Amino acid sequence: MTEKTTTEILICGAGAAGLTLAIDLARRNVAFRLIEKMDTPFRGSRGKGIQPRSQEVFEDLGIIDRLVAAGGTYPPQRKYRDDGSFEDSVVIKSGDATPAEPYHIPLLVPQFLTERVMRDRLAELGQYPDYSHELTGFDQDAEGITCYVTGPVGVEIIRARYLVGADGGHSFVRHALNIGFPGKTLGVRAVVADVLLLGLSRDAWHYFNEGSMEKQMSLCPLAGTEMFQLQAPIPLESEIDMSAQGLTAMVAARTGRTDIVIRSVFWASAYNMNARLADRYRVGCVFLTGDAAHIHPPTGGQGLNTSVQDAYNLGWKLAAVLDSAPDALLDTYEEERRPIAAQMLGLTTKLLDATKRNSMSRGREVHQLDIGYRESSLAKEKPKRLGGIQTGDRAPDAPVRGAAGQPTRLFRLFEGPHWTLMGYEIEGSPPVASCAGLHIHIVGSDGDIVDDGHHLRDAYGVEAGDWVLVRPDGYIGAIFTLNETVALSSYLAAVGVQTVETCFHLKRRARQSASGVG
Repeated sequence: MTEKTTTEILICGAGAAGLTLAIDLARRNVAFRLIEKMDTPFRGSRGKGIQPRSQEVFEDLGIIDRLVAAGGTYPPQRKYRDDGSFEDSVVIKSGDATPAEPYHIPLLVPQFLTERVMRDRLAELGQYPDYSHELTGFDQDAEGITCYVTGPVGVEIIRARYLVGADGGHSFVRHALNIGFPGKTLGVRAVVADVLLLGLSRDAWHYFNEGSMEKQMSLCPLAGTEMFQLQAPIPLESEIDMSAQGLTAMVAARTGRTDIVIRSVFWASAYNMNARLADRYRVGCVFLTGDAAHIHPPTGGQGLNTSVQDAYNLGWKLAAVLDSAPDALLDTYEEERRPIAAQMLGLTTKLLDATKRNSMSRGREVHQLDIGYRESSLAKEKPKRLGGIQTGDRAPDAPVRGAAGQPTRLFRLFEGPHWTLMGYEIEGSPPVASCAGLHIHIVGSDGDIVDDGHHLRDAYGVEAGDWVLVRPDGYIGAIFTLNETVALSSYLAAVGVQTVETCFHLKRRARQSASGVG
C-alpha cells in the first residue's frame, strides 16, 4: 500500500536535534512531519550534560523548569587512590549567576529524560513523532522534495518543501547526498552503560584509576533516576560482555572491590570516539543538523548541546523563508553553524587529551555562552562599534521593570518566535510598527520598559537613540543609531519580517486575487 501526503518540512530523526526543530516549528504553526526509524524513543543517558546556553534555549522553548525538576546538578568527583582512600573535588567549575547570564551551572539530565520532556512539550503543541518510519529515498526538484518513507503499513510518499536530516552520525540523509564527512577516529573505544548497582553512594561521581586508559572507570549517579552511568575505555578490538555479570567483573577487575555489584543493565553501548564534520550542511532543499553534521568525543558535554543549538538556528530561518524571506537566508545556517561545530571538535578533542593526562576540570569554555556569529552576513551595525558587545553576540539577559511597575527580564520579552526591537531613550515614534513577527519596546522613563539598575545599558553598551534588534534565537542581529532607520527597515525586509505596512499590502493583494481583481 502506497499513501501520498504533503507537508512543508520533513524531519528525519526524533532525537534532541529533531525534537528541538519540531518544537520550534510547531510554535510557529509550520506544517511538518517528524519521523524516526526506531520503534521506541532512545533509552540511554548518553548526552547527559545541559550547558548554560542550552538552558537559555530551553527556557525560550518553555521547558527549562521541567528539565531542572527531571534531573539535577553534577555531584563532586571522588578520585580513589590505590589504597582505597579518596579525595573529593569539583569537576564542573562555574561562577555566580549574573543579571546578564542567569544560568551558570551545567545540569545533569540523562538524555532519555531530556527527550521525554521535549516530547511532552511537543505534545502540548499538538504534534508527535512517528516511530517505526524510515526514510529510504528522496528526489529533489526546483519546487521541493519527494521522500519515500517505509512504515508499519507500507510505503508513504511525502511531498515536502524541505527535508532535514537529524538522523545521527550514520545519517542516511548525508550518505544519500554523498556529502563528505572528513575527520578521524581518535583511537579510543569506550563502553557506556546505565546500570542499577549496590556498593556506592550517590553523593559523588566515582573515579577509579583516572589517567589510565587501560583501567580507568567512572560511575556517575544519574539524577532523576536510581541508576548510575558507567563509563570506561576498552580495547579497540575485543568483545565486551555488557551483561550485569560481565560489567560486575569489569568493575571488580578495575577497582579491586567486590562489594560493587551491578544488579541490572538498563542500556549499554560500546563505541569508537570520532571527530568528524560534514563538508556541507545544505544541498538544495535538504539540510543536515546535529550528529548528522558533526560528531564529537563526549568530553566536555558538547554534542547534544551543539545539536540543539543547530536546530534552534535553523528553525526560525525555515519558517521565515516559508513565509516571505528570500531563500538566501537559509544559506546563513551553514555559514553560522559549521564554524561553531569546527570549534567544538577542537575543544572536545583537547579535553579528551587532557583526560588522558589525568585532568578532568571543566570551566567556562564548555558553557557555550561565548558562542556567537560576529562574522555572519546577518550581523549589521551602523556605525561600526569599536568595543564591547557587538552584533552576532548572544543577547544578554537583564532585570528590568515594566512601566506598570512589575519586575521582568529581557529573556521574558524575547521569549517566543518573534524578533525583538529595543529602542533606548528614544524620542518620537519607532521607525517601524510592531507586527506578528516583531515586538517593539522602548526603554526609558517615557517607554514601556524601565532600566532602573542600568543592567540593560551596561550589558548592551547603548546610548540614547540606539536601536538593538534581537533575533528569534537570542542573538543580536543589528544595532543602529537613530539616524540609521532606513538601514533598519531594509534589514527587517531581508530577514522576512513583515511590517504593518507590508502585511497590509499583502492582505489587500490576497483579497484582490480572491475576488478576481487585478
